[in-house]
This record gives sequence, C-alpha cells and structure tokens, in this order.
Amino acid sequence: MSFRVVRTSKFRHVYGSSLKRDQCYDNIRVSKSSWDSTFCCVNPKFLAIIVESAGGGAFIVLPLSKVGRINADHPLVGGHKGPVLDIAWCPHNDNVIASGSEDCVVKVWHIPDGGISRTLTEPIVDLIYHQRRVGLVLWHPTAQNVLLTAGSDNQVAIWNVGTGEVMVRIDCHPDIVYCASWNWDGSQLVTTCKDKKIRLINPRTGNVDEEAVCHEGSKATRAIFLKSGLIFTTGFSKMSERQYSLRAPEQLTEPIVMVELDTSNGVMFPLYDPDTNLVYLCGKGDSVIRYFEITAELPFVHYINTFQTPDPQRGIGMMPKRGCDVSSCEITRFYRLNNSGLCQVITMTVPRKSELFQEDLYPDTLGDTAASTAEEWLEGKDAEPLLISLKDGYTPKSAQKSELRVNRKANLLEKKSGRGDGGNQHYSSESLPDDIIQQFKEEIRKLKAMIVKHEERIRILEKTAKEYESEKVSASNVEEKPNSDNAAPNNANSDLGPDEV
Repeated sequence: MSFRVVRTSKFRHVYGSSLKRDQCYDNIRVSKSSWDSTFCCVNPKFLAIIVESAGGGAFIVLPLSKVGRINADHPLVGGHKGPVLDIAWCPHNDNVIASGSEDCVVKVWHIPDGGISRTLTEPIVDLIYHQRRVGLVLWHPTAQNVLLTAGSDNQVAIWNVGTGEVMVRIDCHPDIVYCASWNWDGSQLVTTCKDKKIRLINPRTGNVDEEAVCHEGSKATRAIFLKSGLIFTTGFSKMSERQYSLRAPEQLTEPIVMVELDTSNGVMFPLYDPDTNLVYLCGKGDSVIRYFEITAELPFVHYINTFQTPDPQRGIGMMPKRGCDVSSCEITRFYRLNNSGLCQVITMTVPRKSELFQEDLYPDTLGDTAASTAEEWLEGKDAEPLLISLKDGYTPKSAQKSELRVNRKANLLEKKSGRGDGGNQHYSSESLPDDIIQQFKEEIRKLKAMIVKHEERIRILEKTAKEYESEKVSASNVEEKPNSDNAAPNNANSDLGPDEV
C-alpha cells in the first residue's frame, strides 16, 4: 500500500479571478515598443502605463478609481523626446514616478492627488548621464531618493535624486544590462547582462563580488533577490526552452534548482511577493500566469497553479501589498495589459470563510517610509525596511504630507511647498553668499546702463529719420514745381498755327 503525502501550505488553493470589464481600464494605446519591459506600474494611488504618443514619448497616469473607458484625449505625462521604455513609482512617495526613455534622459515627475488635468511636460528634475537609451529605472527599497538607472551604453548609474547627482557609476558590464534587483536591505545588487552572465555587485563601490553564466540561451534573462537572500532567475536554454532557476549568492555557478517550463519565446518576468514567498511568472505574449511557492523543502520551488486568460498579455504591473484588500483575503493584484487596449484587473485570493483579519496571510509588510537617507546609505549604513501592519487597513498619505520641495541641494522628493503663486519660486537672499549677491547687483547695474544708452541712441536715430523724411518730401515738391512752369508755354504754342509760330 502506498500513501501520497500532500504538501501542507496555506497558499495551495490560491485562485485568480478577473474583474468585470466596467471595473477595468479600457481604450488605452499601449506602447508598441519592442523593448522588454512590463510597460505598467501601479501603487495604492495611481496606475501608470506607457502609451503610444506622436512627437516623442509619453505615459498615462490614472487614479485607481478612474475605471471604464478612457478618453482618447486624456492628459499624458509627455516630456520625453523619444519613446518611454521603463517607469517606476517611488516606494516612499506614491506621488513620485521616474521614467527612462530613448532620448537618454531620466525624468522624475510629481503627480498631484486626483491625477493630472492637462498634459504634464515639466518634470521635477532631469537626470542626464547616459549616452544611449535608458531602458531600466529602479528605486532603492530602503534609502530615500536613491534611484538606479541602466542604459544601452552598458553603464549603470546610482543617483541621489534629491540633488540630481550621480553617486556611483558601475561600468563592469560588457553589453546591455537586462535587469537589476536590490536585496532585502539594499546592500547588494544583482544584474543580468546580454553576455549571459549574472553578477553580484557591491552597489557602493561598483565592484563585482561574484559572476557566473546564468542561462545559456541568447535571449533576455531576469533575476530577482528573494527575502531569504537567494536569487531567482528566468531565461532560456541553448534550445530556446524557457527555464527558471534558484541560486545561492556564494555559489552562483551551481544552481540549486533548474527547471524547463516550455518552448515559448516570450521573456518571462518574475514578480515576487516577499510576505508570502510566492513568485509569479508572467511571460510576454503569454495568456497564463504561473505562480510558485518557494520554501526550504525539496524541491524548494513548488508549483501551485496557473491562471488562464483568453488574450495574450502585452505588459503587467503588480500592486504593493499595502494596496490589496485584506477583508477579502486578497494577497496580490495584477494589472494586465492586452493588445486590444484593455488593462485587466486580476486578483489572487486565498479562500477563507472567516471575515476576520488573517494574521498568517498578512504579516507586517513594506511601508512607505524610508529607513535611511541617500547620504547615510552611501556612507555604508544598511537599514532594514520599515514595516507596517495591515490589520486596520492602509490609508495612502495625502499630497500635503508627501509633496515635493524643490530647493538647491535639498531633497526634492521629501516635501513640496504649495504653489499658490502660480508656480513661481521665491528664494531668500539669505541663502546666497555675499559675493554672489554683489555679482548679481553689478550685473543689474551694467544692464540698466546699457538700456539707458540704447534708449538714447534710439531717440537720436528716430529724430534723424524724421528730419530725413521731411527733407525728402520738400525736395520732391521743388522738383515738381519747375516741371509745371515749363509745361504752360508748350501748351500755349500748341494752339498757334504753323505760320504764326
């Protein structure tokens, strides 16, 4: 007699369900770019989607409550000169989003509560460093205002967005960087590259601690850090079969698990939930979402189920846990883009009969408060993320508490003073050095003297022009008078006969 032992797991019966069409977002012109990006990102306030736009690049930002059919003339965020390739919401400020584009510029934007009422073209700050298109933007999980960008120039830059300066430059990649991921406290960085290698990097120095061949296929690979410190990767084999693997940081060359999934050619995006240890695999062009649970038991990566849809997906975004509905035992929510222009909302739910708060499903999760500043992180401080409880639900901060303050050498993304004066900035002279003030005064004095000089010259020229015109008119009158006197005798002689003349 044989017994089949079923693995015990609270997530074994997780099921996905899509909301009705009137609760989704329709008529969206999703970007047709061939770049391997999710084209979508979401937070508890807004949904952002990269869209097609004439005359440059743009993305649309919608409040979560604005469901249904979106007007074709809906305002866009459109300050880029080339197509937008990647976008990312700041984890510590739900009103701030970063975008990378083919115009080699990274822009950081502030979105007011309620969304935008007209096309937004003025960012808070432009981050200019890359020489070729920027296809990856990624915020630091614990440090405030720290943003990672990667471009087709094979360069990775880590910015202090508050001052608009590059803190660290990483140039260890010989080819295009496909993806990057921070570990739990942001002290390590893992990247994948077109040279098929995965690299473990010290983000403060840019030194490569370890590298190994990730997947032998030539197509794009992805890697993410798990909360336990392990690394989960997706890629292709030599025979173009899709694979996933689980690796330990100190033994990257020997994967713990390497499994082949299918022979489809779409890049798989691994989306990770650190609270439940679930990994969702969403392939570009696929019509399914597979999800797995990662545990310390063999075979470590346990297949749970597959969510099937009739339409292939163009992109996908994953809601942070603080935006999920704890009353219905919703553990994940996806915003899935179809080629038809529909953004479909998919909820992943654990079936429970009780309506009470389920503490085992909702441990303390990532909050929206930074654990350290950019300067502290650069100096070597590693801080664990600040966690919050979802027992009483989560209420997003209002714009007054999370707005921006645009000051010289100050944190741009911390606070923002109100703009009741129509957007004009007023700076106090007390914040400027005396020599700068004196220099400004001297320049103003010179400009005033120059204006007076030019005004005097203009008056002289106008007077000369008037005199010249009057002389010209009088001269023309004198010329006309003799001609009229000579004409009279001729007319008189014409009346006489030929003999009389």
